[in-house]
Amino acid sequence: MRLGILSDIHANYEALSAVLEAFKSESIDRYYCLGDTVGYGGSPNECADVVRGLVEATILGNHDAAVAGRMDYSYYYEAARNALDTHAQLLSEENMVWLRGLPYQVRLPEHNVQLCHGSPVRLEEFEYIFAPEQARECLPMYEELGHLTLIGHSHLCKVFALTRNSVEELPPIDFDLHPDQKYIVSVGSVGQPRDYDNRASYTVYDTDKKRFEFKRVEYDIETAADKVLRAKLERNFAHRLFIGV
Repeated sequence: MRLGILSDIHANYEALSAVLEAFKSESIDRYYCLGDTVGYGGSPNECADVVRGLVEATILGNHDAAVAGRMDYSYYYEAARNALDTHAQLLSEENMVWLRGLPYQVRLPEHNVQLCHGSPVRLEEFEYIFAPEQARECLPMYEELGHLTLIGHSHLCKVFALTRNSVEELPPIDFDLHPDQKYIVSVGSVGQPRDYDNRASYTVYDTDKKRFEFKRVEYDIETAADKVLRAKLERNFAHRLFIGV
């Protein structure tokens, strides 16, 4: 089975549309979203509508939780808070109900895969994993981890290979899973990449071949940025799309 994994769309409909078009050539059997469908961008309802109709399961992201009233985000910086407040006002009742019901994690036992937004250690804290020392915090729960744990949140493509007492960071390129290791993979961001590559990021996992693949696709950044500006959100949310940061 081929799983299409995407994350951190952040209300960027143009990026999401390009990713879904690219997925058409990947023979995907099921889609999963690792969270943050909303936040930052200009199309929260359009993206939520698409994701709701497409994926097998969606994980709760921190921006989703904030918009849905499931976490305190008063400590976020002002521009991010304003975007979340705006999205909370814009979202349809159907999409708001959907966000309020999203889970913190989903396990796919038939594939030995675990899905969450941030670190699996403290799910409700939405902690980052983008460095080996952060992945190392998962070692005490090694037996509980799936063969493959897929996360978003950092907007970076990262791969960490774990044994019971070690963590090794691998390059974020296509790879085959070794049966004697477990893996934590950060899948990057559809709508707001932060690795200085402005193309939308998406991934594929072939459960039969045990092969994980990273993908990138160009999209209409100009239109996505214009929607941010027309929504009167922070101008930098538009500008950063062009440089991928």
